[in-house]
Amino acid sequence: MNRRIEVMVRSQFGIPPEVSVTLGQRTSSQIAGYDTLPVTLSNGSSKKVIDFLISSDNQKLARLETFDLAKNPIFNIDVTGRPIRGNPNAKVTVINFDDLECPYCARMHSSLFPTTMDRYKDMVRFVYKDDPLTDLHPWAMHAAVDANCLAELSSPVYWNFVDYVHAHGQEVNGEDRNLTKSFSTLDRIAREEATLAKLDSAKLDACLAKQDEAQVRASAKEAEALGIDGTPALFVDGERINGALPAEQVWMVIDRALRADGIEPPPAEKPAPPAGKGK
Repeated sequence: MNRRIEVMVRSQFGIPPEVSVTLGQRTSSQIAGYDTLPVTLSNGSSKKVIDFLISSDNQKLARLETFDLAKNPIFNIDVTGRPIRGNPNAKVTVINFDDLECPYCARMHSSLFPTTMDRYKDMVRFVYKDDPLTDLHPWAMHAAVDANCLAELSSPVYWNFVDYVHAHGQEVNGEDRNLTKSFSTLDRIAREEATLAKLDSAKLDACLAKQDEAQVRASAKEAEALGIDGTPALFVDGERINGALPAEQVWMVIDRALRADGIEPPPAEKPAPPAGKGK
């Protein structure tokens, strides 16, 4: 019987030959008709114990996982103080972990604004968190810091800056891709947006000069805890969307969240009629 269990575990979970499988002592479980069977996977000094369920008649092997709905981090993403786009009181929240130098993030951003926002109007609110992938994108951290400097002064101007940078990545890169010049360009864009909105230039200049990365790094650490390994990463009331998906697929997730809150989403858009034949 032990051999049958080992073979089943190996085949179902694709366990490599070099990993040993050891069965522990059966104990009673909370599931009627099943006992708990601990299975230890070992490879050198590395060990992992997985609890399986085995039927009292030794005919079935099962694995049961429990999830803490109250403490699941996807439902507890901290958006305190973050700029909100859309209706601040909307029941459905779309949270995007964003990298301002990421081309895929730029694509997703252009799909969310204005297309998705126009579709849902005041039904949904949008919040961005920072997750600059600095190994790939050398000016992403500086861009996030500059954006947050603006956020402290004005939420709308924060969004103006994010819109501009996502649409003008090549301008920030520059022809020679000089990082110092990229930093200078980002600061210039931030100051221009602040000037247009008549913000406190002294406060902004002090923040830009300080380049305090603490807030951005805290957000990136939160992204890591959520298992995010690439951007963009969207969460629609906790449901995760990875990558820059077409707007229609994002809308399917938003529609589900709205219906769960008792809100009927906008009707599906009808395809455009075929063009008529010329005469």
